[in-house]
Amino acid sequence: MGFADFSSDAGLAIANFYFSTRSYVVGYGPTQADAVTYKAFQSAPDAVQYPHAARWYKHVASFEPEFSTLPGDASKPYTEYGPENADIPVNTKAAPAAEDDDDMDLFGSESEEEDAEVVAERERRLAEYKKKKEAKPKPAAKSVVTLEVKPWDDETNMEELEANVRAITKDGLVWGASKLVAVGFGIKKLQINLVCEDEKISISDLQEEIEEDEDHVQSTDVAAMQKL
Repeated sequence: MGFADFSSDAGLAIANFYFSTRSYVVGYGPTQADAVTYKAFQSAPDAVQYPHAARWYKHVASFEPEFSTLPGDASKPYTEYGPENADIPVNTKAAPAAEDDDDMDLFGSESEEEDAEVVAERERRLAEYKKKKEAKPKPAAKSVVTLEVKPWDDETNMEELEANVRAITKDGLVWGASKLVAVGFGIKKLQINLVCEDEKISISDLQEEIEEDEDHVQSTDVAAMQKL
């Protein structure tokens, strides 16, 4: 059968029934099936009429920034997911949440004990997924910096000055392009770019190390800094 048009009461009722026993469209973690189905909704389901669909929708919305990284086939239409039985006991206008019928059994012949086992297994799989996601290494934070290194006078050997600067090597530091910029009275300063890992490199410490070359360097300044 599969999901139907979510803009209709019938389609929303089918989704509400389907998610009454599931946290995801398929399996025990978010997949492309959830992303495709989520995108088929024009808006969030009414939480009073369709509480299970609304709960699923709100949960999957938290993964929206990561939809492209979720496993699964993103090319399948949402109508290929959902319930397989054509005789789902749903009302196209959705039964009131407070309706009480001892004879109604939306969960087939499963016992309460079996339902508890399904829930426990689902929660266990979800916990494993979250643990793996948190353990995934995050890219190191980096900055692009433009340093200005000023010489003492116009007689300072700028080639030697730049060579001494580039001779500073550190883990997490990469020197980039450079150029000489006229200051005045025949004096030129070195403008040099670098990329550094924020946790490994202190720009102020790097400036102090460059300024230790007292034969060539008068001072240093940060001309520009940008986070990658």
